[in-house]
Amino acid sequence: MDEDLLSIGVFARRSWLSPKALRLYERQGLLLPAAVDGHNGYRWYREEQLGTARLIARLRRLDMPLATVAAIVAAGDPRTRADLIAGYWSAQEHATAMRRELVTHLRRRLLDDPEDLTMYDVHVRDVPEQTVLTEQRHVRVQELQTWIDEATGRLLRAATGHGDGMTGPCFIIYHGEVNEDSDGPVEICLPVTPSGPVTGALRVEPAHREAYTRIIKAQVAYPQILSAFDAVAQWVAAQGLPVSSSPREVYFADFVNAAPTDEVCDIAFPLD
Repeated sequence: MDEDLLSIGVFARRSWLSPKALRLYERQGLLLPAAVDGHNGYRWYREEQLGTARLIARLRRLDMPLATVAAIVAAGDPRTRADLIAGYWSAQEHATAMRRELVTHLRRRLLDDPEDLTMYDVHVRDVPEQTVLTEQRHVRVQELQTWIDEATGRLLRAATGHGDGMTGPCFIIYHGEVNEDSDGPVEICLPVTPSGPVTGALRVEPAHREAYTRIIKAQVAYPQILSAFDAVAQWVAAQGLPVSSSPREVYFADFVNAAPTDEVCDIAFPLD
């Protein structure tokens, strides 16, 4: 056996990884031993593997998934590794900010904080009958935005085959709760004037009255948007008005190019 090799015990101590962790990382292909004794299966490592081992140990202290660790280890060059670590941490900070907002929202609801809901002005309007191109899917919250973007693109392309294309604001109907455990379904609707051959699913959205509140782009993000839904639901209940259909988000502005303080969306509840 090469005298420069380190036994698994020595390598574990110097790398700050336990033998159990080393065996796991071997199975995952993250850190392979330099040699394996054919008689007793004992693992041996090289001195130059300590840098990779210590990197893995520190990445795992960030609660980084093994697949992400593997991508960083495989990247090789320092700049790519640094960029991957920065991207991972940015995603973690975003997720933490979302959870913080959700905790704030839940505490206010549990404490019946009126200030959070009175900031929303609720109005009532009449909505005419509309023919809409539609796409519906069961989707969980972590997949929602990607699906909305993709489905909206498909509907916009389909709308070009109908008269003047889109004839009103796109709206998203939540037929069920969407979170980590529930998947809707969610329906995206694009108003059109039907003409020519039908491309995509068409249906008629009945005329109705609806209670709604208007929000800015910064308030559309989850979970901040939940407060707007709660505000309209509470107002409708306080007025004793029956809800006739599922709540929806109505996007009447250019969302992509809007500033964070621009009004872009109505949260609406159809009424009987």
